[in-house]
Amino acid sequence: MRPIHWASELAALAVRYADRIAVCDMQGEASYSTVFAKAATVGNALMEMGIRAGDAVATVFRNSADAVSASYGVMMSGAAEMALNPALGPSDLQHCLKLSRARVILTSTDLADGMRAAGLTLLRVSELRGSAFDSTIFPSVDPSAPARIVFTSGTTGPPKGAVHTHEGRWTANLLLRASLPHQPRSGSRILLMTPFAHGSSLMTFAYHSSGAAVTLLDGVDPPTVLDLLESRKCDAMFAPPTVLAKIAAAAEGRRLSSLRTIFCGTAVLTPTLYSQAKAIFGPVIRVTYGKSEVFNPITVMEAEETDSWYAGEGDDACVGWPAAGVELAIHGEDGTPVPTGNIGEILIRARHLMAGYLTKDGYRRVMPEEFHATGDLGYIDARGRLHLVGRADDMIKSGGYTVAPDEVERALAAVLQPSEVAVVGIPSEYWGEVVLAAVERPAPGWQARVEDIVKAMTIYKRPRLLVAFDELPRNGTGKIRRAAIRADILSRYRVSEGSKPQLVER
Repeated sequence: MRPIHWASELAALAVRYADRIAVCDMQGEASYSTVFAKAATVGNALMEMGIRAGDAVATVFRNSADAVSASYGVMMSGAAEMALNPALGPSDLQHCLKLSRARVILTSTDLADGMRAAGLTLLRVSELRGSAFDSTIFPSVDPSAPARIVFTSGTTGPPKGAVHTHEGRWTANLLLRASLPHQPRSGSRILLMTPFAHGSSLMTFAYHSSGAAVTLLDGVDPPTVLDLLESRKCDAMFAPPTVLAKIAAAAEGRRLSSLRTIFCGTAVLTPTLYSQAKAIFGPVIRVTYGKSEVFNPITVMEAEETDSWYAGEGDDACVGWPAAGVELAIHGEDGTPVPTGNIGEILIRARHLMAGYLTKDGYRRVMPEEFHATGDLGYIDARGRLHLVGRADDMIKSGGYTVAPDEVERALAAVLQPSEVAVVGIPSEYWGEVVLAAVERPAPGWQARVEDIVKAMTIYKRPRLLVAFDELPRNGTGKIRRAAIRADILSRYRVSEGSKPQLVER
């Protein structure tokens, strides 16, 4: 495999699109020449510190142009970027830094004090002295060397570091650009609100490869989002269901037509939310299924396919067909393939799959012919589409039956949105587990609405316990932590036994 020289590719973009807007953040607009000049400054600083290919460099930023420059700078230096969400708690931050053996933390001035406890060298990108962008001083790197370390969400245990190579990163960017429903062009701009450490940040690199722009908001602020869309400043938006629900609630009754595509992933889209969003934005939602272990979407469901399923024929979480370069397999509990339409664990294989895992037990390499077991359950239908059922670890065993929390949540969402709902199993000697629905800040009368929906559900799938939460526990990437909900409930209540369980305060 030939070495990769990132600096040459990025220098070409910096010259070709010099005066175009590359990034718009809360501080203003930054041109291509500005973003890449700062990236070169970051890369130079790292190399002067002795950072070499294979070394891990942590980047901790709020959504900003500096976050983009830092990522490009690490890339040019040949080091492995470990993008971390600034919302990570101290223990998770230390865990990730320890596993990766990071030597340096790139961050912003406002976050630096919170990073001091890590005991590593801190570089504040905004305070680095500028230097000329000379692509010749940057190294060519071995395609098989580590390029990016992406930590899993940690919903079922300590986060694991998915290690991606430079070849994987280069290939993934090419495939992502090829699979976009609309080729970005001059004047195109995508809106990103989830943390830049999130996989959606890869859209930044895909858009920059075509000279388009990215708007980065530091979190979801519906009034700001609606102002951007009403002024037609963005023609695409990444909005996972939790984000889309907030925006749709704020925009209820409006009709906004500036978006050509809403990229939706990371969680299951419900028909109710789809209907609400479609009424505002039109049939422009594109559904994908992704994992930290693969740079690109694993499956894709284009907007017209999404509309056909979620507004008509579908009754579960279909996420579409395998994306370019991805192989799917469904295996049963015995590890063998299951027939079409049967539920099993989802396995994936791809050229841009991670090279291996960093865990507390060391590094485990993924062999070239190996499929990655996702821990997600699903099935492939007769048309080759993947349908998600839930996480294997989250499945509830109640009264001798297996219950998928996602299925119950989808049913309850019809009457609870925009409130978030999470379904978990609570241990019970009588039932094995009792199905409990935890609802975040529900509107008055919510229990009566739930009871009406529950009557239409299969008996063993019915939530028998209902609890309101001011805030559902989430990890650093915003995913709901079912284990934390279960632990919280058990710390405050015990479950009465018998056919009609109740929560009794401890």
